[in-house]
Amino acid sequence: MTEHQLTLDRRKAVARILADRGDALLITGLGSPTWDVAAAGDHPNNFYLWGAMGAAAVMGLGLALAQPDRRVLVITGDGEMVLGLGALATIAVAAPGNLAVCVIDNERYGETGMQEGHTAAGVDLPGMAAAAGWPVTACAWTKDELEALVPVLHGETGPIFATVKVTADPAPLVLPPRDGTVLRNRFRQALLGEMAFE
Repeated sequence: MTEHQLTLDRRKAVARILADRGDALLITGLGSPTWDVAAAGDHPNNFYLWGAMGAAAVMGLGLALAQPDRRVLVITGDGEMVLGLGALATIAVAAPGNLAVCVIDNERYGETGMQEGHTAAGVDLPGMAAAAGWPVTACAWTKDELEALVPVLHGETGPIFATVKVTADPAPLVLPPRDGTVLRNRFRQALLGEMAFE
């Protein structure tokens, strides 16, 4: 049911989004979004989810509420966002101005065999976010639309919800650190400094 052609490369799109991140705090959804972010370069401000499917957006919400002076970006996948649709309403009601959620949407369920997902059948995630009350929603299909989206993700008052439509072409596996304790401690140190361990 897709009316547009999927042309964007997921790795290049994520790298472009992160090129202008500054000191933004980043939560990744499990699977391909985590690998895409790792391929763009590991960073102490990255918190990778290795599990907890459907939790990336609400983890971003909690972080945005706890750190209202920091920009929080969530990069997740369409399958995970479909699983966590309740987050759209919860985030809209909480309305954190410092939160942006970006769904890398290949219209496939990558973790279970690349079956066509709900967005391939016409489910409109930005439309659902807009109906829930998100003030800023967008969908990027082209390089020009992606370029226009990047400053919105990093600079406009949110909450911001966007999808970036990418091809389902396979990308090499790039794994970030997998030790949950290491990731937690590194993220806390980057966020709170040495006081996190006192």
